[in-house]
Amino acid sequence: MIVVKINILQFEYDIHSLVKAFYPEADIKVVLFEESSSFTSEGSTFEIYFSDHEIVMKAQNVNEKTDEDAIHRGDQHEGYGNKKNEEHVEQCIGKSLERRVTLTEPENRPMVKNQLKQLIYQTLSKFTGKELPWGTLTGIRPTKIPMTLLEEGKTDQEIMEYMQDTYFISDEKGHLSLDIARRERNLLSNIHYKDGYSLYIGIPFCPTTCLYCSFTSYPICSWKKRVDEYLDAVEKEIDFVADIYRDKILDSVYIGGGTPTTLEAEQFDRLLGKINSSFDFKEVKEYTVEAGRADSITREKLQALKRNGVTRISVNPQTMKDETLKLIGRQHTVAQAVEAFHMAREEGFTNINMDLILGLPGEDEEDVKHTVAAVKELKPDSLTVHSLAIKRASRLHQWIQEHGITTLKNTDTTMEIAAQGAADMGMVPYYLYRQKNMSGNFENVGYATEGNFGIYNILMMEEMQSIVALGAGSVSKLVLGDGRIERTDNVKDVGLYIEKIDEMINRKRKLFSVK
Repeated sequence: MIVVKINILQFEYDIHSLVKAFYPEADIKVVLFEESSSFTSEGSTFEIYFSDHEIVMKAQNVNEKTDEDAIHRGDQHEGYGNKKNEEHVEQCIGKSLERRVTLTEPENRPMVKNQLKQLIYQTLSKFTGKELPWGTLTGIRPTKIPMTLLEEGKTDQEIMEYMQDTYFISDEKGHLSLDIARRERNLLSNIHYKDGYSLYIGIPFCPTTCLYCSFTSYPICSWKKRVDEYLDAVEKEIDFVADIYRDKILDSVYIGGGTPTTLEAEQFDRLLGKINSSFDFKEVKEYTVEAGRADSITREKLQALKRNGVTRISVNPQTMKDETLKLIGRQHTVAQAVEAFHMAREEGFTNINMDLILGLPGEDEEDVKHTVAAVKELKPDSLTVHSLAIKRASRLHQWIQEHGITTLKNTDTTMEIAAQGAADMGMVPYYLYRQKNMSGNFENVGYATEGNFGIYNILMMEEMQSIVALGAGSVSKLVLGDGRIERTDNVKDVGLYIEKIDEMINRKRKLFSVK
């Protein structure tokens, strides 16, 4: 455990997220000084003091004492300013460090938060000898920054300088986010923001629950007899949305999960037929179903998707190593994933995505090379590369406590192997997002060939268009004209969702009435 002591309760989430990025293996506690006696810090301890005009951060290895005389003498004293000419003073004595920043605008909360994160980053970078590829950025949408600056007419050089001076982002990640922001801007130029929306439908069933998963999903074997009841409830939501949004333009449809292909072929005919007959598809640019796991894909299901107008699917192996697939709880083999992909091609799908996860337990650079080489032989139309995210609600969190985080290896090299593999297939990066507790503090990147970019993925991440979400555990987002975003969620429990479907519809009714 690493304890961060603060004198005032503010910015706890930002403090926790940034310290966790430097110490991914540790349990981080951010507490008031008067409460800190209840926690025992292991390895290092940090203190943050807020005052009206400055913030001070102290870092110390708990096994070493600070030489107070050395501090007063100024031994190893170093003072310097960053590119924004803010005052920084640090005092280094062995494994102890103190730095401070003078607040330029104490009444400006966003500015104070940014200066705090800069202080934490520079202190921990000096203290640990580490640099983070994304600098102080802990949010999930780093492309929002260059996107906003592009809209303001800033040049590439101005955007890069701002991101490096403000967030200490690396050259590589800065150029990646800027490249993607420019591509997203172009891809979304014909989206109906004010008078349009996208539709998400969640199928919360899976063959089994994967080691790393924290999404709303339930074993299909336990719910098989109630799937049609679930679809009854979803159809009631469909009827409501189709009526209340009859004057809105539908831009994209995405059916996710869980694993949607746990539905039988006739259930797909039922659900997709209902969607197709309820909504106007004249402006729909993309109709996606996550086919997902190979152990749930059959030719009959693919044929049902095709005859109902689905244009984009995902066949997601995550890795092309059988031993890892078994370890993470995916009850299919690499051979089955390859067979499912070929089957989808045979059924006429020309826009197939594949998902990979880097940093899976026990996998190293050679394993990633093998996986990427196998994917290149299949030549999918898009590739989504995920950095493994360690979710508290997943079984992976417990697995790491038992086996150690060192078994998860995601590096600059593995990320580059995947990126180069995508480039070799003629793909370019088109969307990007980050999650808490990602292996290696990296990111998730979507790559695609021309004309096969996942529009819904961009809309979901950038929060530029309203998303109407149906099904258990889904969250609808209403994007308002002044930039506000209002949300409402459906209950996660499938049985409760079926029972309380009228309440779920009323939640949406209230959301859609917000002005």
